[in-house]
Amino acid sequence: MADTTAILTAQRRGLRLGLGTVLVAVLVMAIGMAVSVGAVAVPLSTVWGVVLDRLVPGLVTPDWSAGQASIVWQIRLPRAILAGLVGAGLGLVGAALQAVTRNPLADPHLLGISSGGAFGAIAALLHTGMFLGALTVPVMSFGGALLATVLVLGTARMAGAGSADRLVLTGVAVSFVIMACANILIFLGDPRATHTVVFWMLGGLGLAQWSHLLWPLAVLVPCGLWLWAQAGRLNAMSLGDETAASLGLEVGRFRLTVFVAGALITGIMVAFSGLIGFVGLMMPHLVRLVLGGDNARVLPGSAFAGAVFLICADALARVAMAPEDIPIGVVTGLIGGVFFLWIMSRRP
Repeated sequence: MADTTAILTAQRRGLRLGLGTVLVAVLVMAIGMAVSVGAVAVPLSTVWGVVLDRLVPGLVTPDWSAGQASIVWQIRLPRAILAGLVGAGLGLVGAALQAVTRNPLADPHLLGISSGGAFGAIAALLHTGMFLGALTVPVMSFGGALLATVLVLGTARMAGAGSADRLVLTGVAVSFVIMACANILIFLGDPRATHTVVFWMLGGLGLAQWSHLLWPLAVLVPCGLWLWAQAGRLNAMSLGDETAASLGLEVGRFRLTVFVAGALITGIMVAFSGLIGFVGLMMPHLVRLVLGGDNARVLPGSAFAGAVFLICADALARVAMAPEDIPIGVVTGLIGGVFFLWIMSRRP
């Protein structure tokens, strides 16, 4: 019996290791594809040659131009990695919010968290100045996302909107109000800077730099691991507040904590990518279709799917109307809108 258990355990570990290897390979291929395509195509062999040469100088013999090396290392690779981090963060937050609200339509965009992050970032870019240096926009964006979270939860409580559907509707209403305030800030801001801010609001990764990757990574890893560690509690929340409370979970405090973690991740991602909607809505649904409803699998699966999806969406945004870049929020909005309608048609 013990031998059988050991064999099964070893098989499970082997399956997990194999699956992990496949997923990493898919992610690496997506990054390579995204770096390769664009207004100026770069062969995949050149892409990985440049990367290896930068990581281990002298390992390969350079057979590419300085321009190609600059395109790969300075422009497209940090952009692809930022897309992966943002997509992973939004997918992860979407899965957590859908579990904690018991609503399949919940995501950072619909609940107003993304709008709050955008409001804080716009205030920093157009009005307050960089009083914290490079940290100003991320900190202000997180503050705006947290403010939106408080407004949504507070408004829902005052209105007695305790149901999951009413909570999402409250989030949509708060999102409209916050975006109206953000538009006022744009209207009152420096006209010379408003064009850049408006384009940024549509979602874009064109300003990605290596130095920009530290903050999304520093927030995503600890918050993502914490949310993953709460998978059992999120499973309990998915069964309803009463069931979760009967299992000893402090429902209100836990929901607030998850919202704050989601606001932190979303705020930082919005600060570096602008408004990108529907990633957090779509990815958890697709992952559940494949892996089932256990959040121990859904959370990391949604992060991975979000990363691959946004990397591919950004590549599509760059090649669809090359040499012009379509704002990535437009691409995700088109795909996500159709997906949203599909979800609505399946709901009873």
